[in-house]
Amino acid sequence: MAPTNNSAIVEISQTAGKFTSSIVLQYDNKYIDVKSILGLFTTLLDSSKYDLHVHGQDAVEAKQAMVEVFEKYNLQVNIVED
Repeated sequence: MAPTNNSAIVEISQTAGKFTSSIVLQYDNKYIDVKSILGLFTTLLDSSKYDLHVHGQDAVEAKQAMVEVFEKYNLQVNIVED
C-alpha cells in the first residue's frame, strides 16, 4: 500500500476542523485527534483500516463529512456507533 498523500492528510484535518465535535481516529489501541495534522501524518501512513469516534453537537454532519473525505482518498473508515 502506498503511503497516504499529504493532500489527504491536510483535507481530513481541515474537514474535521470545521466541526465542534470531538473526532478521534482509532487503530491498534492508539487514539489520534483528527484535527491534529502531525498525528495524522504518523497514523495514516501505517494503517489501512480506521475506526472513527465522533461525539458532539454536530456529530451527524461531522460523520458524513469525514466518511466522504476518507472515501475520496480510498481510505477505509468505520464510524463507531456507541
